[in-house]
Amino acid sequence: MSVQVRYFAAAKAALGRGQDMFDDVADLAALEARLVLSAPDAAIVLARCSYLVNGVSTTDRATVLSSEAAIDVLPPFAGG
Repeated sequence: MSVQVRYFAAAKAALGRGQDMFDDVADLAALEARLVLSAPDAAIVLARCSYLVNGVSTTDRATVLSSEAAIDVLPPFAGG
């Protein structure tokens, strides 16, 4: 199983890259744990992020990732 992950705004800055490909990631919690291992300082930002999994928004870290999932990591946005 391979998933494509794209990072935006503060998540991209905290991780120092715009995207990754991961194998064998069962759910969003496992993905987030892998990201924190690679960039420990990103933990604070990632804890506040929501995710788009195949275009569907979620904050539930138990969301199961299917094969070939496309994931966008979205920090909170300010606006007005």
